[in-house]
Amino acid sequence: MESLEEISEEEAPKGPRTSSFLSGKLTAKEILATKTQNYFAETKRTEDILMQVAFSIGLGSIWRFPYLCQRNGGGSFILMYFFMLLSFGIPLLYMEMIMGHWLRVDNIRVWKQLVPWLGGIGYASILVCILMSLYNSVIITWSLSYLANSFDNSLPWNQCPLVKTTNVTDLSCLRTVSHQYFWYHTTLSASGHIEEGVDALVLHLTLGIFAAWFLLFLTMITGLKISMQILIFSVFLLYIVLLCFLIRSLFLEGAVASLRRMVTTELSSWASLDLWRQAGGHVVYSLGLGLGTTINFSSKAGGNSYIQVASLVALVNLVTSLLLTSIIFIVLEFWATTSGHTCVEKSVSKLISLIKKGVLPQDAKPPEDILLLPALDYLDWISNLPQHLQYPVIHFSPSCSIMTQKDKFMEGPGLAFAAFSQAISLFPGASLWAILFFLALVIMGLSTLMSILEGIVCPLQTSFSLFRRYPKLLSVLICLGGFLGSLVFTSHAGSYIMSLFDDCLVPLTLIVIVAFQNVALAWIYGARRFREEMFSKLGHLLWSFFTFLWRYVTLPGLLALFTICLTQLHRRVPSYYIAWNSSMSQEVKQPYLQSTLSWVTFLSILTFLPIPVQPLHHWWHLEDHIASDPFEKLQSKKMPLVPPKSLQYPRHQLVTSQKTDTECSSRKVNPPLIRRLNLSSLWRFSLPLSEYNQSSSWFSLPVISSLTSALSMRNASTPVSRQVSPASVTTDNSDKSRETQEEN
Repeated sequence: MESLEEISEEEAPKGPRTSSFLSGKLTAKEILATKTQNYFAETKRTEDILMQVAFSIGLGSIWRFPYLCQRNGGGSFILMYFFMLLSFGIPLLYMEMIMGHWLRVDNIRVWKQLVPWLGGIGYASILVCILMSLYNSVIITWSLSYLANSFDNSLPWNQCPLVKTTNVTDLSCLRTVSHQYFWYHTTLSASGHIEEGVDALVLHLTLGIFAAWFLLFLTMITGLKISMQILIFSVFLLYIVLLCFLIRSLFLEGAVASLRRMVTTELSSWASLDLWRQAGGHVVYSLGLGLGTTINFSSKAGGNSYIQVASLVALVNLVTSLLLTSIIFIVLEFWATTSGHTCVEKSVSKLISLIKKGVLPQDAKPPEDILLLPALDYLDWISNLPQHLQYPVIHFSPSCSIMTQKDKFMEGPGLAFAAFSQAISLFPGASLWAILFFLALVIMGLSTLMSILEGIVCPLQTSFSLFRRYPKLLSVLICLGGFLGSLVFTSHAGSYIMSLFDDCLVPLTLIVIVAFQNVALAWIYGARRFREEMFSKLGHLLWSFFTFLWRYVTLPGLLALFTICLTQLHRRVPSYYIAWNSSMSQEVKQPYLQSTLSWVTFLSILTFLPIPVQPLHHWWHLEDHIASDPFEKLQSKKMPLVPPKSLQYPRHQLVTSQKTDTECSSRKVNPPLIRRLNLSSLWRFSLPLSEYNQSSSWFSLPVISSLTSALSMRNASTPVSRQVSPASVTTDNSDKSRETQEEN
């Protein structure tokens, strides 16, 4: 295969030589232009890397990794996650990056060019992106709720709110820490189980979800983007605040014990299939594998060192997750050490101090022997106080748990919000710290959701002419549908439904999509053949170790994870979620009903539906074409055997023209139309078999050979001197040819 440089040198025009002085002057201009071009290329590459890192951090490191680590025993989960990150996380992330850089097209067209009958992978990825955008918008709503409450001089989660009734639930705030109480009662207004309160919406969460989707709509409809300066500010601000939280938390009681518990590993826990499922699912989730966003990023980025970029993204993701988890484990240990009798002593001391200052009357003074009695007797004393004294005593009680809880304090998705609200309370000027922290969370959440929505809008605009003619129509449909679909997560049971999506549905679908991607590249197209194609693109061979991993390590691992997910979903003992018991003021484990898990199965099948539909679509139209045009062979003999004019251009110009297709401006102008060669119909239904017989994969289909022979009669008038690869498939710039191709 001739390199692009050799072709360009052979076909370069040989004009008259200029003088040496003029030649030197032009050389200086060329050097300056080259330096300028390299500077802008490096700047663009740095921005792309930062966008990829911010997307990875905002996707799962902030709120998802800590509660999974707490739920699965700390060190065991961290070690399992690190093992899976090295074994198939980084190789699969590198695979998606290098594919986007190679073909320079969006997520849908990548698979249509690589393996046409698996072109439905791109549409399945878009459906998963829609599911993720629905419940990721709720996380932004939670951050907006905390941000709105951060402007109070006295942060509302530092103490129990004033109650207005006299029943037993008045003491529920004293049975737990005030930060956990604020999360379940004030922020979520959570119900007792997932089937209760679905039809009733929480007002402030509904307004927050409307604000989030309205901001996204304005951003998409006006063509604005979150600027790189704001993104850099939010990322570095988040890290500065987290480092300050960590330093302050290290001085809390039980900090050393909490870090020791965090890194303690029990080898017996590795026998749990649920640990393998959640660790593997989080690797796929946190790196954004299977969503198509990585392919879209890489198709527009420059540079060739994608192994360094993939390793950097994985490393930053891991470091951020460990930093956040360390802070949360320290806060949890602080809650545990200040609970029970210690909390009673702290409460009595604070009440006596307030009585001496005149804030509380003398009637609110606790009995002298109250510290010698169990903690429940202290709660009984408060319940027997007059009503006008109960309110201030409960309100001024410290943020600790009267009830000694031997089990874990929190295991649900709200662990990060409750724990960081406690960490913020430890600083002087806590309101300012709260505003900075939750503002950074909102910005990063919006940037993550914008990346997900861009992975939906750009491929659909490129694939459908209706959305190209009316680019704003797609933005309206996505934002309106996203708002309506997200309303279910603002109900009283919305956090439990979000846990169902996050724990059972999305990881399962992502694992299946990534497995199909791995099969398509490593076995159908061929890992060795792909390595040879990338040699002509990069100028050097890919590391053979990655092709080995793609063929013999990552695919078996993904299939094993898929089997474990199905086993856990349909086992006799159903999976559970973390619910809030308001009467006991603690979290309880509630099993999912079979009808709830049936919805997971239905949505999973609906997401995978485009994958089998695509080969049926190809087969149907091919059979219809062969049956309706029996004289095509005779007509093809009358056509002159003249090569098409587009084949006379050098190959490097064909690849360059294709790069323009990747620039999707969904909010400003219509994206460029797809242009194809006459040979695109041949590539559409058949795999190239002539040039790479020795390096192609073992996989073959009988129908492929029959389709190739059938289509060879149709393209008999087009002599092919060299096999066409997906990267060299060019395009036709007319609307008519594009629409005709979509109809076919």
